[in-house]
Amino acid sequence: MAIATVNPATGETLKTFEPLNVGEIEERLFRAERAFRAYSRTDFAQRAGLMHRAADLLEADQESIARTMTTEMGKTLVSARAEAAKCVKAMRWYAEHAEAQLADEHPAKADVEDSGAARAFVRYRPIGTVLAVMPWNFPLWQVIRFAAPALMAGNTGLLKHASNVPQTALYVEELFRRAGFPEGAFQTLLVGSGAVADLLRDDRIVAATLTGSEPAGRSVASIAGDEIKKTVLELGGSDPFLVLPSADLDKAIRTAVTARVQNAGQSCIAAKRFIVHADVFEQFASGFVERMAALKVGDPMDEGTDVGPLSSAQGRSDLEELVDDATRRGATALCGGGRPLHLQEGWFYEPTVLTGITEEMRIHKEEAFGPVASLYRVTDLEEALTLANDSPFGLSSNAWTRDPAEQEVLTRDLEAGGIFFNGMTASHPGLPFGGAKRSGYGRELAGHGIREFCNPTTVWFGPEE
Repeated sequence: MAIATVNPATGETLKTFEPLNVGEIEERLFRAERAFRAYSRTDFAQRAGLMHRAADLLEADQESIARTMTTEMGKTLVSARAEAAKCVKAMRWYAEHAEAQLADEHPAKADVEDSGAARAFVRYRPIGTVLAVMPWNFPLWQVIRFAAPALMAGNTGLLKHASNVPQTALYVEELFRRAGFPEGAFQTLLVGSGAVADLLRDDRIVAATLTGSEPAGRSVASIAGDEIKKTVLELGGSDPFLVLPSADLDKAIRTAVTARVQNAGQSCIAAKRFIVHADVFEQFASGFVERMAALKVGDPMDEGTDVGPLSSAQGRSDLEELVDDATRRGATALCGGGRPLHLQEGWFYEPTVLTGITEEMRIHKEEAFGPVASLYRVTDLEEALTLANDSPFGLSSNAWTRDPAEQEVLTRDLEAGGIFFNGMTASHPGLPFGGAKRSGYGRELAGHGIREFCNPTTVWFGPEE
């Protein structure tokens, strides 16, 4: 895939970039290793000052970087601004909380004495240069939620971003440079996916984090495992959205629409499978379909647009294949189901609700990466849970019930990295984020995320003679 900015709303190629050559990659690896040796010795106050400065700069750049994101991958300008603001929040959160999250841990006195030590503690130390392989769908947020904790921990970072968001990728490197981080502390590598294997095998890269597809995750994990290097993977998702009889239906319907079409449905944590109890199915389905059908699809730069284009022609084709397979096998499109007739350019797709989904349909097991919802009717909580867990993915989940007993059962039995009751799945810097099953392993954000790329070192002092 060429490294280029191609406007998804028009299909026009706006700017192309030459991949880095071997010598240029080598130079960046050298800089990263050299930067780590010095930067890892800075204290938290120094790092926090730099991170706050970077947050201030990003806040000032909010409008311009939002327009770049919208141009490169098609998200609405409104949501792009919100993404930039969320990044500012996360950077400030880590600037303010990293020291406490990585504070020395002191085991119980009895355990220290039993070990024969006069004293002992655990210190979280940075590990080196981490490679981040990031996707296009949240081109700023995905990077910042890695970069902020990694830099605050004292690590250095190399970014291999998706090839369709090169200007956003270059902006992040420039942002940290402008903020005063040392040369080489955070660098963007404009390279294709074919370069990743050699990067992972380079001794100067000590670990990797990837957000992306399951095949990409398998590849990175396999190579890193062969090199005995730590990885964190956040892969696909097909999140269930359970609606039970005690739910606030009006709120559930409004949230369901947002949860399905945020980022034109191109989000791993978007709700995709809507599992509704028979007692409230008709009311939910009627309101959900009405609101989905009323969404405005169009120019993502227009402040009134609800759903922009998909990021690529291939992405739209993949989605069309899933929908066509389902309808050929008997599913019904209650709304949408094709390309908007009024939009002849760009990679747009109508907000769609499918019902009558059965197990032999691909969409029952595969992730629909676009504004297509699968709607299921169930008769009780047990059937809802069975269907929710009938997926190879387990990223997050939504459950709408005000019944404490049902909430307890769902907390115990839903197979996912997150369970959100009576609200939409979202990531927050203070809460750990990650999945189960084929949605990956490891955690980002909160203290769990910053400690993923640290060396928890036991420091033991024997009795004085």
